[in-house]
Amino acid sequence: MTAPLIAGYEVVIGFETHAQLATVSKIFSRASTAFGAEPNTHTSPVDLALPGTLPVMNRKAVECAIKLGLALGSHIAPESIFARKNYFYPDLPKGYQISQFEIPVVQGGSVSFYLGEEKKTVRLVRAHLEEDAGKSLHEDFIGQSGIDLNRAGTPLLEIVTEPDMRGSEEAVAYAKALHQIVTWIGICDGNMQEGSFRCDANVSVRKPGAPLGTRREIKNLNSFRNMQLAIDYEIRWQIEQLEDGHAIQQATVLFNPDTGETRAMRTKEDAADYRYFPDPDLPPLVIAPEWIEEVKAGMPELPQHMAARFTQQYSLPEYDATTLTQSRAMAAYFEQTAKVCGQAKLASNWVMGEISRRLNLEEIGMDAVKVTSAQLAQLITRIHDGTISNNAGKQVFEALWSGEGTEVDAVIEAKGLKQMNDTGALEKIVDEVIAANPANVEQVKAGKDKAFNALVGQIMKASKGKANPLQVNELLKAKLA
Repeated sequence: MTAPLIAGYEVVIGFETHAQLATVSKIFSRASTAFGAEPNTHTSPVDLALPGTLPVMNRKAVECAIKLGLALGSHIAPESIFARKNYFYPDLPKGYQISQFEIPVVQGGSVSFYLGEEKKTVRLVRAHLEEDAGKSLHEDFIGQSGIDLNRAGTPLLEIVTEPDMRGSEEAVAYAKALHQIVTWIGICDGNMQEGSFRCDANVSVRKPGAPLGTRREIKNLNSFRNMQLAIDYEIRWQIEQLEDGHAIQQATVLFNPDTGETRAMRTKEDAADYRYFPDPDLPPLVIAPEWIEEVKAGMPELPQHMAARFTQQYSLPEYDATTLTQSRAMAAYFEQTAKVCGQAKLASNWVMGEISRRLNLEEIGMDAVKVTSAQLAQLITRIHDGTISNNAGKQVFEALWSGEGTEVDAVIEAKGLKQMNDTGALEKIVDEVIAANPANVEQVKAGKDKAFNALVGQIMKASKGKANPLQVNELLKAKLA
């Protein structure tokens, strides 16, 4: 598919994502990584690189890197190197950051996802382990700034893509897919508001076929909504600059959600500006094949593998299977429902439809779903066996969700929603409707489907919606043949 053009320009986007790893201690020290503590209470001499201290690698952080590499189909380097990335910023106590440069632990791989019903794949360059910096706190009301070093030394995986994305929607879809993976395999809690999953978008524009344009990096996008707004603004801004005859300067920019604009923070550095060199206090990180196999054995079924199994085991369309495996909780809910009711496609339709609609409406997750998988399975069974219609099923669902009832059959009885399955009673209604609508009957015999549907509607109305639509159609066709 040809990439869409905006005002005659092609958009090119790459991502750098910092995923905070789910460890209880920091990457090179035993200081806590717990969020929300009083400033500067979770620090250690190692985090500050005080004289006489030496960093010691956190084994759990390395396991997280191995898990990500396995999940993304990447090469896991048997030996990788830590380097010092030198820059001077108030929240960087050492004057350098321990990171990986020339030989990262995770190399290559890809992330696939759907944009609408079109499958997209973004290639990855690398994912490398590094420590986080501290945080500058700006107290505008007193005109002062402070430094909180609790976050300094927190373990991160920086996941870097190729510039494969061609619009804000595609970029957000990629970020959501990556967020799904890191939370699915349990290496990151994915909390964007607390900074556990921070995305930087490198955005540039060019005329089709031209070399890559100069990129500007939008830092620390902390929600998917702001991500799309920021990228869209940056695209418009860059195109306007070029159309007005100005050159784009490489820079790091911040997005202001209050104004909906990006603003330049500093000139963007290149690798040479950081003066990388191997960290003399850390030996090469060696990962034996046996360790990789050990981690692999403890991995959960990955979303792409589960989706493939859903298509094969339950005969679901690929789109359904991919949507249902957006989270482990949703996948488990669907599978429990499908196994009980034996109607996988109907279960898929209800989970992707009413369940998802309610979750979005109330802004809650699957952990707060108000209809159990057992209740939904029973509801689907009653629709499938003809006890109730699909519309009546929605009324039952509403009662279950609101807590008006807990047993499907009891709700059906209480609301009088059972379909009319008495052929004799239904045939009487059909005859009455035929007799009362001779004009429609003649039109049906002349081959007009609209008239047939009108008669069906009259029958359903006469039965107060309790007639089985399938039976109505069969009886009506037989009588008008």
